[in-house]
Amino acid sequence: ILRCVALSGEGCSLILKPSRVVVGFGEPVSVSCEATRPVRVLGWESVISAAHTQQDLSVRWKVDSLIDWIEEPICYGVFFTAPRQCEEKLNLVLYKTPDSVSIRPVNHTGPMVEGKEYQLWYKGQTEVYNHSFSDLTSSSPVQVSSILMVTPTKAENGAQYRCVAELELGPEGPQPPPTVTSEPLMLGADITLNCTATGNPTPVYSWQSSNPIQERMEDEAALTSPSLLPGTYTCSASNTLEKKSKQFIVKAKTKGIRDIVCFPCDILCVIYIFARLVFILMKLSCNITHVSLLLI
Repeated sequence: ILRCVALSGEGCSLILKPSRVVVGFGEPVSVSCEATRPVRVLGWESVISAAHTQQDLSVRWKVDSLIDWIEEPICYGVFFTAPRQCEEKLNLVLYKTPDSVSIRPVNHTGPMVEGKEYQLWYKGQTEVYNHSFSDLTSSSPVQVSSILMVTPTKAENGAQYRCVAELELGPEGPQPPPTVTSEPLMLGADITLNCTATGNPTPVYSWQSSNPIQERMEDEAALTSPSLLPGTYTCSASNTLEKKSKQFIVKAKTKGIRDIVCFPCDILCVIYIFARLVFILMKLSCNITHVSLLLI
């Protein structure tokens, strides 16, 4: 019985230069494989760019645009003397920065209550939580999210929250590590619903909504408040001769600056990661600075 065994590691007579490469999605890559002793055949096994030589002590694996997430190039050598066969697998990291990073309120409406626990990540330039996705083994694009509980105080009213996703690609990767930041979720600025009418006798006003309205505003021509919840608001202007109504709809946007009038409650950070996760480590954080949300 004949058994063919290909050595790798310390007993192998092959050297990869470089031994580890970090490549952005769609970028070119080139790696040289060199034999340290006479070789019959020297080559690369690869899904998209195989190469071999029977004359030289080196052979190059080259791809003009790497877009294959499951590519695992291996350099192999067949030698004249024992050990007859040897192979070295390239440590290849193919990455792509997230296509999108977004934050949004989760499972909460209305203003934050001081002293109650809520879900967030970062505060100002101070990191309060670090979530590394080191347990992911998928070699194709994935979507991940992270939530952290925090307890707000009065001083955090009107704070700005943004989520940051960072790829940790090691010293061979780009420096500083590539990051993608969400659009800011800013809360606490005033929103105005204007129902001003003209008439004789002078109109009087009333407001109706499924959401609570402060008593002092119920008979005003305009509602101005930083705490109006998403929903429908109906204004009526009337005098002894006629009554007119006007409807306002307050919505929460899903992209860019959010039309969210409550102070952010639970905030979910969703990251669409395109990277070879078997070789990389994701780092997620969120920052808080004091800026107000514009509400329309």
